[in-house]
Amino acid sequence: MSLEANMSDLVQHAKEFEQRTAFAYSVLDNDAVIGCLYINPTTAAGHDVLVTSWVRESSAELDSVVWQAVSEWLASSWPFADPEYAPRSLG
Repeated sequence: MSLEANMSDLVQHAKEFEQRTAFAYSVLDNDAVIGCLYINPTTAAGHDVLVTSWVRESSAELDSVVWQAVSEWLASSWPFADPEYAPRSLG
């Protein structure tokens, strides 16, 4: 992604956040950005929100850790009844 495209993407995410229509977060390991988290509306039957996340290949071992932390945060701090968030292997 070019710097210009990335900036455009960030501006769009900021607008969505301000309008409370979608939410995007950076995933950090100390001060390093290792991935992203997205909370978006969905039309999927039985779900009230679509949650996606990714981590860099160099931090792949943290993917299930991020998934677990985000899953707990969704359950404890967000008003969603049934978020769609692809499960991870926790083994």
